[in-house]
Amino acid sequence: QVQLVESGGGLVQAGGSLRLSCAASGRTLSTSALGWFRQAPGKEREFVAAISWSGRSTFYADSVKGRFTISRANAKNTMYLQMNSLKPEDTAVYYCAARTTLNSDTYFTAQNGNDYWGQGTQVTVSS
Repeated sequence: QVQLVESGGGLVQAGGSLRLSCAASGRTLSTSALGWFRQAPGKEREFVAAISWSGRSTFYADSVKGRFTISRANAKNTMYLQMNSLKPEDTAVYYCAARTTLNSDTYFTAQNGNDYWGQGTQVTVSS
């Protein structure tokens, strides 16, 4: 049984920073592509950022490009999302996801087809 557990969410003022973590247990994710998604109140869940299992390929939603950075530490079985210059519109529940079937330099942006999901962590940005 694989579990993904997000942490690091909280309340921050606009312009501030947070670092989210997604830790895996039950199996290694060193050969899984990983991604972050978010769901704001009253909206559908959307893609935020993705990273291949090699770490060489990353991709970001336009809304967070230049402000968020995705990274991974395979030795720790953990993925991170560094979020800087936060805006009120970044307020959402953030979820991590893993997909085990991609090659080393491929990332994913779709929600369908992912093998594992975390339970989410709340990020609230006040104006």
